[in-house]
Amino acid sequence: MTKRKAPALYAPAREAELVRKMLRATHVLREDFKIIKEEEGIYFPVTEIPEGFSNYPLVTKSFEVLAKTPHCYKDLLKLPKKLQEGLPTSYDIIGSIILIKLPSSLLRYRTQIGIALLKTHKNIRTVCRVDPVSGELRIRSIMVIAGENQTLTSHTEYGLTFQVDVAATYFSPRLASERKRVASLVRPEEIIVDLFAGVAPFSIMIARFAKPKLVYAIDKNTEAINLAKQNVRKNHVLDTVEVIHADAKDAEKVIPIKADRIIMNLPFSAYQFFSVALSIAAAHCKVHYYDIMREEEIAGRISSLKKIAIKQDYTLDEVVLHKIKSYAPREFYIGLDITATKHADVA
Repeated sequence: MTKRKAPALYAPAREAELVRKMLRATHVLREDFKIIKEEEGIYFPVTEIPEGFSNYPLVTKSFEVLAKTPHCYKDLLKLPKKLQEGLPTSYDIIGSIILIKLPSSLLRYRTQIGIALLKTHKNIRTVCRVDPVSGELRIRSIMVIAGENQTLTSHTEYGLTFQVDVAATYFSPRLASERKRVASLVRPEEIIVDLFAGVAPFSIMIARFAKPKLVYAIDKNTEAINLAKQNVRKNHVLDTVEVIHADAKDAEKVIPIKADRIIMNLPFSAYQFFSVALSIAAAHCKVHYYDIMREEEIAGRISSLKKIAIKQDYTLDEVVLHKIKSYAPREFYIGLDITATKHADVA
């Protein structure tokens, strides 16, 4: 038996399965070493520590070396040097499906790339080449390049399970920690409106990890609404989450009560609905607004939102910026935590 020392993340036994899945999803769990299981916890061999794991101790352990398997899908590919260097370093894993963006120069090698990804991810059944999200329904153009010809999968995060059809609905696994963060901010008995709910991950996360009075999950995508209803049942939040098939622009017509907190996860287009959001907002409301833009555009967007608020008789008392992830060179997926207060009526 050969052993080698390596960095290891220690997780208590009760949290180990969740930690394992998250380490694997972020591609830092080493598959060439055998995990060390002890009565009270588990040591996971890792290549590095991703963000969000600072609460778990990092130590050095001696691990049993497993039969050699490729650590990275790139190791299985032999392409011309320039193309090899251009292989994507990141991709999304949703349930048993990998979504990867490939430049046109690599399309002729898509099958080989897909097969390599299947070989390096034992729980993956399908690999899809995807184009950027587009259109009102936030749909990706999907091409299955390896594995099973299916786009419906079951995705798990923080102990919750979501049915997702990657070809018909929008879902980002990279927003898991953001969804959990927002849920942690919700106060008891709040009324929440999720304006672009998709398959309802924000709504369900809030319902399960906070104590809202009611969450309205709105979306105009029929497929997303059907899956959202399944997910609400599956995660046992039927008494808290109301799923509504409607266009967000009609929110004032379909929401019978003012919202204490509004989720606006519609990058590139949320700006067009900000006045709609304020039309259903309580006198003091928190808005979680998401967008994709260049750094130099952010200040201008915040200024524009403040002007829209003034026209709606609101003041944006506080706007806190979060850079959630890089989207493209010099473009960021951003979140704005906005505190909006309605002007008092003057007699």
